[in-house]
Amino acid sequence: PEREEHPDHALAKQLLPKGCGAVFSFGIKGGREAGQRFISRVELFSHLANVGDAKSLVIHPASTTHHRMDAEALAAAGISEGLIRLSVGLEDPEDLTEDLERALRASQKG
Repeated sequence: PEREEHPDHALAKQLLPKGCGAVFSFGIKGGREAGQRFISRVELFSHLANVGDAKSLVIHPASTTHHRMDAEALAAAGISEGLIRLSVGLEDPEDLTEDLERALRASQKG
C-alpha cells in the first residue's frame, strides 16, 4: 500500500505515517536441504516464525512450521521445499544484503 496506485494507499498513509513493513518470500534451488543450509548460514537474521519485529527475521517453512508435510502436501499448500520467508528489520541494509548473499551462496553448495 506504499505505492500511490494501490487501492489502500490513502488508508495506509493515514494509519502508517512512517511507512509499511513487508514480508518477502522467495524460493531457492535445491529444495528442503538448500533451504536448511541457507537458514544455517544467515547471521544477522533471527530464525523465528513471527513477524513485525524491529529485527530482521527469516524462516524456512518446510523445515519448521510445515515440517510434517511431505513435498506433495507442501505443493498443494503453495509452499515449495526451497521457500524462504523473511521480514526486514532496522539493521543496516547493506549488512543484511551481504548476509543474504552469503547464505544464498552457501545454500547452493551441496
